[in-house]
Amino acid sequence: MTITNGAADTIQHTNGANGAAPAPNIGTVRPADIVGEMQVAYLDYAMSVIVARALPDARDGLKPVHRRILYAMYADLGLTHDKPHKKSARIVGEVLGKYHPHGDVAVYDAMARMAQDFSLRYPLVDGQGNFGSIDGDSPAAMRYTEARLAEISNLILDDLEKETIAWTPNFDNSLEEPTVLPAALPNLLINGANGIAVGMATNIPPHNLGEVVDALAFLIDHHAQIDEITTEQLMRFVQGPDFPTGGILYRYRTDGKNEEEIDAIAQGYSVGRSRMVMQAKAHFEEISRGRSRIIVTELPYQTNKSSLIERIADLVRDGKVEGISDLRDESDRTGMRIVIELTRNADPKTILADLFKYTPLQQTFGMQLLALVDGQPRMLSLKRALQLFIQHRQEIIRRRSEFDLRRARERAHIVEGLLKALDIIDEVIQTIRSSQRVDTARNNLVKNFGFTEVQAQAILDMQLRRLAALERTRLKDEYKALRDRIAELEDLLAHPEKVLALIKTELLAIKEKYGDARRTQIVDRTKGTLTTTDLLPDQTVWVSVSSKGELRRQEVGKLSNTALRQAGRGSDVAVVTANTREPLYLFSTDGRCTRVAIHEIPADGKAELASELGKLSRGDRIAAALTLPATESVPESADQPQGYLFFVTEQGVVKRITQVDLRNANFGAPTVIAVADKDRLGWVFATQGNQEVILVTASGQAIRFAEDEVRSMGLAAGGVGGVKLKKGDKVVYAAVVDLAGELVTLTAEGFAKRTALAEYPSQGRNGGGIVTHKPNERTGLVSAALLLAAAAKGETVVAVTKKGVPKLSAHSEIPAMGRGVQGKQVVDATHSDPVVVIHRIVSATESAAPEAPSEASPTPGPPTDLTPRSVRARADAKPPRAGKGMTPVRAAPMTTPRPRAGDAKANVTSSAAPPPAGKVAPQKRAKGQAAQPATTNVRADVGASTKANDKPSAQGKEKGVATTQPSLFAVEDATPAPAGGGRAKRPQKLQTVVSVPPGQAKKKG
Repeated sequence: MTITNGAADTIQHTNGANGAAPAPNIGTVRPADIVGEMQVAYLDYAMSVIVARALPDARDGLKPVHRRILYAMYADLGLTHDKPHKKSARIVGEVLGKYHPHGDVAVYDAMARMAQDFSLRYPLVDGQGNFGSIDGDSPAAMRYTEARLAEISNLILDDLEKETIAWTPNFDNSLEEPTVLPAALPNLLINGANGIAVGMATNIPPHNLGEVVDALAFLIDHHAQIDEITTEQLMRFVQGPDFPTGGILYRYRTDGKNEEEIDAIAQGYSVGRSRMVMQAKAHFEEISRGRSRIIVTELPYQTNKSSLIERIADLVRDGKVEGISDLRDESDRTGMRIVIELTRNADPKTILADLFKYTPLQQTFGMQLLALVDGQPRMLSLKRALQLFIQHRQEIIRRRSEFDLRRARERAHIVEGLLKALDIIDEVIQTIRSSQRVDTARNNLVKNFGFTEVQAQAILDMQLRRLAALERTRLKDEYKALRDRIAELEDLLAHPEKVLALIKTELLAIKEKYGDARRTQIVDRTKGTLTTTDLLPDQTVWVSVSSKGELRRQEVGKLSNTALRQAGRGSDVAVVTANTREPLYLFSTDGRCTRVAIHEIPADGKAELASELGKLSRGDRIAAALTLPATESVPESADQPQGYLFFVTEQGVVKRITQVDLRNANFGAPTVIAVADKDRLGWVFATQGNQEVILVTASGQAIRFAEDEVRSMGLAAGGVGGVKLKKGDKVVYAAVVDLAGELVTLTAEGFAKRTALAEYPSQGRNGGGIVTHKPNERTGLVSAALLLAAAAKGETVVAVTKKGVPKLSAHSEIPAMGRGVQGKQVVDATHSDPVVVIHRIVSATESAAPEAPSEASPTPGPPTDLTPRSVRARADAKPPRAGKGMTPVRAAPMTTPRPRAGDAKANVTSSAAPPPAGKVAPQKRAKGQAAQPATTNVRADVGASTKANDKPSAQGKEKGVATTQPSLFAVEDATPAPAGGGRAKRPQKLQTVVSVPPGQAKKKG
C-alpha cells in the first residue's frame, strides 16, 4: 500500500504475472502478544542493569564502571601510585572511548567516589584537587582535578598480565577488557558497595581490613571443617562494620511487640540483610559556670554535615529544640568539630537526646549484602562472602602459577641449550661460519647437535660476551634457580593446601602493611543517648610528652624494661600516668596552655603531635604536662582543701593559680602566666595550698619557702620573684617539698650527692637561697636535681647525657653529704657529653610492681584527690659547663606527686573492661538484661604524699607543713606520720618508675 498526499493506493503484487515486477523482500512479519513482549524486553533490560551496571562482583567487589576505570588507569595510562597525576578528563576520556559507552558524568562521579576518604574505607584512587567533601560539595570539574591509582590498588590489579582472569570484547569488539580483576584485596567487604538495580538493591557496609583478614585466615586454617564454621565464630574476628567516618554502631535493635532485642549485626552476617542504628560521636565541654557545649567529632556514614547543621538551625528556629545559644562548624584539617553551645543551666543530655531524635546524628543503615555470583545476583552471608573470595584467590594463584611455570620451563629450555652450546662452542661456531644463511645455520645446529629450533635460535642470538667465563657461571646459576622455581611451582600446583597457605601469607602481609585501627565503635546495647565519655574504657595509661609536642600513649602493664622503654620514648618533658577519660594539660614555654583528650592520643605508641589535637602550633615548645582530677571531685565546701597550680620559670619567677580557674578557661590556648621575653616557663605542678616548694639553680643555690607566700593570681598575671639569681644563673629544678626525702644534685660532669631535706631551712620568697652544691671548673655547673624518698634498697638512679646515653647507678652509690660540698663522681660524663637529666627507678624485684589489668578485670579509675599524676620534667636545653661566660640551664626529672601519708584509701569504682575479642553476644536477649559492670575498690595509683613537720612559728605555735615528693607511677600503702611530728615511717610498698629514653644501658648488678 502506498500513501500519497493522504490517499491510499493499493498495489497488488503478483509473481511476474501480467508483466508485474516481483514483490520486494520486506521481511517476515510475526504477530506477538504485546504483554509477553513487554515482559521479555523488561527482563532483558533489568538483567542488563543488574549485571552490567548496578551490582558488584563478589570476587573483586567492583562494579563494571569501577573495574574499567582502574584497568584503564593501570594498563592504558600507567597511572600507578609512583607516577605523576594526570588530568581527570584524560582518564574519563580513556574509559569512555575504550570501555564504558555511557555518560562522562557517570564515569567521573564513580572515579571521584573512589578518591573520597569519607566514602571508601580504603580509597582506591589518589586524587589531587577538589573531589568533594563531607559537606555535600560536588567534585570540581574534571578539567581541574588530577588523579592516579592509590598504592593499595596494586593489590587489585597485580598479575593481570599473567593470564589469571578471563577477558571479553569491549563494546565495539576492538579491544578486550577483563571480566574480573585478580584482587588480592577483599574489596567487597572492606570498601563495601551500594547500588540500585531494577527490583533489587545492594548496600554493603565497609569493614576493617585487619578484621576481615583475620576471619579469612581462620577460614583457611579450618578449611577442612569449613562447613561447621558458624557466623558467631567469624564474628570473633569481624566485630561489625567499620565506617570511614567513624561514629557509633549499636549492636542491638528492638523489634516486635515484645520489644525483644535482636543482634542486628549477627542477623546481617547470617542472612545478609539487617537494619543497624548508627550514631554520631559527641561529648560535653564545660565553658563556664553553669554553661556547657556539645562537641560532635564524628558523624554517621554518608551524613551530609552542612545539611545536618541546617537541620539543627531549623529546629532551634522553629522552637522544637530549646536551650541552644550558638551553633558553628569548627572543622579543619585536624578533624571534624561541630560546636553546639547551650544556654545557662540547659541539660546537655536532654538536648543531645532531642538532636538524636530529630536530626541525622542518629540514623539507620539498611544492610543488603547482595552481589553477583557467577553472573547472577545472590544474597550473601558473611561466611559465603569470605568463601567466594578464597575461591577466587585459589583460581588466580592456580592460573598465575601455571603461567609462571610455563615461562620458567621455556626459559630453562633455552638456558639449557646455551649451556650445552658453550660446552662445544668451537664446533658450534664452525657450523655457523660454514652455513650460507641463518636458516641453514639453524637447521645445521638442530641436525648436527640435537638442539631444538628454539634453542638453535637462542644460540644464534647469543652475544659474544656470553663466551666469558663469568657469563657461563651466571647461566649456570640462572639454570639452577629456574630448576628450583619449577620444582616449587609444580609442588604448589600439586598440593591445594599449599595454595591456601600462600593465600594466608599474602593476606597477612597485606594486613601488616595496610591494616589500621578500627574507627567505628560498636556498643552492645540498643540505641540511646551516649557520649564519647560514656564509651571510653576506664583505663590507666602512660602518656609520654616531648618538648617538640610529640605525644605517645601506652597501656600500663608490668614494669619490665621493655615497658619502660616504650613508655619513655619521646618523654623529655614528662611521663604522665593518667586515665583515658581525663584531659591532658600541656603548657608551652611562653606560658600558654591547651587541653588534649587522652583517648585521642594513639594507643599503639605512635607519636601524635599536640598541634594536631590541641590549640598549640607546631612551633610551640612544650614545658610541662599534667592531668587534673575530674571536675566533680573539685571541693565545693570551704573546709576542704583548694587545689592550686604552681608555675616556675627559668629566671626564678613563680606564680600560683587555682585549678578551678584553669578548668573554667575557655580553651583555645589561654595564657596562664605572662612570661618575659628572655624567660621561659619551666615547671608546673599541683599543690594543696599548705605545702612548701624548693627551687634549685645551676650555680648550686636552693631556696625553700611556703607556697602561700605566693598569692593566687589570675591567668593573665605575670608572677612574682621566687629566687634571686646571679648573672648567668638559671633554675634547673623545682618541686614540692617532702621532708622525709633527700635532694640529689648532679653536675654536668657527673658529680653527685644527696642531702636530707631537713638541712634546707624554710626561708622567705625571693631570697638568694642557701648553698646546696659547690660546683667548680672540674665538676661543671649543677645540671640536674631530683627529690628522693628515704633511702631504700633496690632503687636505681639513671642519669642521661646530652647524647642520650643512660648512666645507671645504685641509690647507695650516691654519697650522703652536706649541702656545701662538691659531691663524688658517680656518672662517667665528659665535656662533650655532659649529664642533662636524672631519673629514679625502683627495681621491680625489690618492690611489688602493679600487675597489668587483664581483659576481663576492671582497671583502676582516676584518683579522687586533687593532686595530678604527673608534673613537669624535661631536659630540652643545652647542658651547662662551669666557667666564665657559661650559662647554666636546667635538666629536671620526670616526676609525679605521691599520696599523702595518713590519707584514706581512695575508693575508685571502675567499669568492667570490654569483653575480649571473640565473645559474641546472643542474637536475642530480653530487654534490660544487660550485664552490670563489675566494680572493685582500688587504691588511687598516684596521689600526694604528705608528712607533717612540726616547726615552731615566730609566735611559738606549731604549724604543720604538708609536703609532697614527686615520683612517677607510684602505688603505695602510706603509713601515717607518728603523733607529735617527727619523721614518718617509709611506706611499706613503693613502686616508682621513671621513663628512660631509648638506648638505655643495662643496670649495674
